[in-house]
Amino acid sequence: MPRCHALIPAAGVGARAGAATPKQYAAINGVPMLIHTLRAFAAAPGIASIHLVISAGDEWLGSLGADALPPRVQVHRVGGATRAASVAGGLRAMSDQAEGEDWVLVHDAARPCITPAMIAAMIAELMDDAVGGLLALPVADTVKRADAARRVAQTIPRDGLWLAQTPQMFRHAMLAQAYARFPEVTDEAGAMEHAGHVPKLVPGDARNIKVTYPADFALAALYLRG
Repeated sequence: MPRCHALIPAAGVGARAGAATPKQYAAINGVPMLIHTLRAFAAAPGIASIHLVISAGDEWLGSLGADALPPRVQVHRVGGATRAASVAGGLRAMSDQAEGEDWVLVHDAARPCITPAMIAAMIAELMDDAVGGLLALPVADTVKRADAARRVAQTIPRDGLWLAQTPQMFRHAMLAQAYARFPEVTDEAGAMEHAGHVPKLVPGDARNIKVTYPADFALAALYLRG
């Protein structure tokens, strides 16, 4: 039976977050954001291993202390200049543990509000799927396209539009092949789509926010306290 592995790319600098350190190390409720994320996967049933990808020059992980990382987290200093490069490097680094048919759940370190229940529900939904898929939310708001002057150029019908989240869950071999062919994508589902596959959209949770801007830290802190 295929196993499930988590892959957490955390090699970015998070310039838009306005933090003094890379945003994945910024504290939320007194705990580095990255640790919140890793703890959720460590507590999720069915996760065989957790792989953390950081940059070769990362100076912050070691400062957290030897006991900061949850059990079963393996660190790979293979992060690249882009998220896609970090994920591709992580897939190669974990290949001695993940067989071709095993599932890989790729999750952004900057989504610390993911919960074990969300992870378990996604695994249950996709374990027998031929392709895999991703957490996502149907678009509820009216969508506007802006012109160069930031005036409304077009109102876009929201029917059928979804906002992609993570984790994104695909077979190790299929995902590695897709990234090798299409390294410029922004997420795993994009790589799989370019490779001719049709990922499944699994309803996610609005609390599974991506911390991008300074105001997002307060919202994430509220959700994590809850």
